[in-house]
Amino acid sequence: MEEQTHHHQYHRKQTSSFGDSKIVPPLVLVQHCCSSSLWFLFFFVTITTFFITTTNAQQAFDYGDALSKSLLYFEAQRSGRIPYNQRVSWRHHSGLTDGLEQGVDLVGGYYDAGDHVKFGLPMAFTVTMLSWGAIEYLQHISDAGELQHTLEAIKWGTDYFIKAHTSPNVLWAEFGTSLVQEIQDCCCWVLKVGDGDTDHYCWQRPEDMTTSRQAFKIDEEKPGSDLAAETAAAMAAASIVFKNTNPHYSHLLLHHAQQLFEFGDKHRGKYDESVGVVKSYYASVSGYKDELLWAAMWLYKATDSEMYFQYFISKAHSFGGTGWSISEFSWDVKYAGLQLLASKFLNQEKHKKHSDILEQYRSKAEYYICSCLNKNNNDSNVQRTPGGLLYVRQWNNMQYVSTASFLLSVYSDFLKSTNQNLNCHGGTVDHEEILSFAKSQIDYILGSNPMNMSYLVGYGPRYPKRVHHRGASIVSYKENKGFIGCTQGYDNWYSSQEPNPNVLVGALVGGPDWQDNFEDQRNNFMQTEACTYNTAPLVGVFAKLLHIENQKLVQDCNSLLVASF
Repeated sequence: MEEQTHHHQYHRKQTSSFGDSKIVPPLVLVQHCCSSSLWFLFFFVTITTFFITTTNAQQAFDYGDALSKSLLYFEAQRSGRIPYNQRVSWRHHSGLTDGLEQGVDLVGGYYDAGDHVKFGLPMAFTVTMLSWGAIEYLQHISDAGELQHTLEAIKWGTDYFIKAHTSPNVLWAEFGTSLVQEIQDCCCWVLKVGDGDTDHYCWQRPEDMTTSRQAFKIDEEKPGSDLAAETAAAMAAASIVFKNTNPHYSHLLLHHAQQLFEFGDKHRGKYDESVGVVKSYYASVSGYKDELLWAAMWLYKATDSEMYFQYFISKAHSFGGTGWSISEFSWDVKYAGLQLLASKFLNQEKHKKHSDILEQYRSKAEYYICSCLNKNNNDSNVQRTPGGLLYVRQWNNMQYVSTASFLLSVYSDFLKSTNQNLNCHGGTVDHEEILSFAKSQIDYILGSNPMNMSYLVGYGPRYPKRVHHRGASIVSYKENKGFIGCTQGYDNWYSSQEPNPNVLVGALVGGPDWQDNFEDQRNNFMQTEACTYNTAPLVGVFAKLLHIENQKLVQDCNSLLVASF
């Protein structure tokens, strides 16, 4: 991501092959509920209805297509040796000597955005959100035929974390190139392999990297509780995902998660004070207390161990869990997410004795939900653009939209399952209204906006063509294996006004400004750069919305059958 200097810095950024995922056409899906003798009648009525409704109704979106494409994006961001089943064909091996100078194997992981640095904190948050989406919407993802791709996206990250956690109290935190500070361009990283300053100085494909790759670590002498705890949260959440399909791997992830949590809790400190190079990119503005509570929450969900439950109960006040009222959820600020998770424990009988603390968590979670719904006091709501998009800040605003859509969807499910409503300062809200607003944000992303543009690259007829991304903006290595240097990349590709030769399918770019305006230019990195943590929360929400649409089709089919008799 490009360097940011605003006062909060809760920022950041963040193939031609569209893959071979199979989307089940709605008509095929619905056919299963209809008898073959009535299929022709149903098909005729459906087609007729389609032409009528599409002329008069709101724009409809293919959430299944969006889901499939969102998962392709993670393949485009892979570092390391590209596997045989890679679907994004314009990418090739890169970073194959990462960690060599330090005597450790740090090959793999994800580039966080449009550059070639592997920042640990945003990478871990990406994996946490992919895993949470899979936990909440596993069946929906499976029904869409995308479970295997989701598991692969998660495992690509966790395999790297296992490598980076070389001993109980050592975690390699960032990996990337190192040179001089670069001014025109920016990115952001944390669990860092590579130096952001040097990497941003250079515009070239990851396959061509020849600059020195530096790695930075946290340990007992130079702690990083926020980074250790977020990585623990990611591995604990992923262990839940793999528990049934790969129990040995799940146990390994949990072992690392427990060690990392203990390390982060015992040796406290902010990672950006130990790894100073990240301060210009992924500064830990919120500190580490939210990550420690967040990690304890996920470890409790993964282990059911009372020790972790007592941790986020006993430290709820002192660590800000029941104190902070937050109107954003991001790679840096975890409070809204952990407050929402804590709220869900209220309905479990074994937690009744802690209901007072859990109610305080829930109160803060509902502050976040109400602020998104414009139902708090006027000065504490999240702003919106004229077109209705949640607007937190100008740099990579879509990251806050995607996380909000996810939390709104999850909380809507919680209220529905418990037959409850949400009481905001501005009135009572039911689960349907919350989900409807989440859907409006997703639909804005997919094209229902004043620009009539999809901000999910590769989706729909109109989307950003000049994404701020080194690999996508330069001819594919597989088409031209000739070396392209840093300066040549800037002169011939970065400065070009032509569309990127490779489509970064599934990337969610930074998005429009506060007036819904968007400039599709490669040097407009605040709007055209995409990040892994932008797209990660969308996977679960796309699956949820696809499930709802399919349910409606089945209901319509059944209604037609009844009417035909």
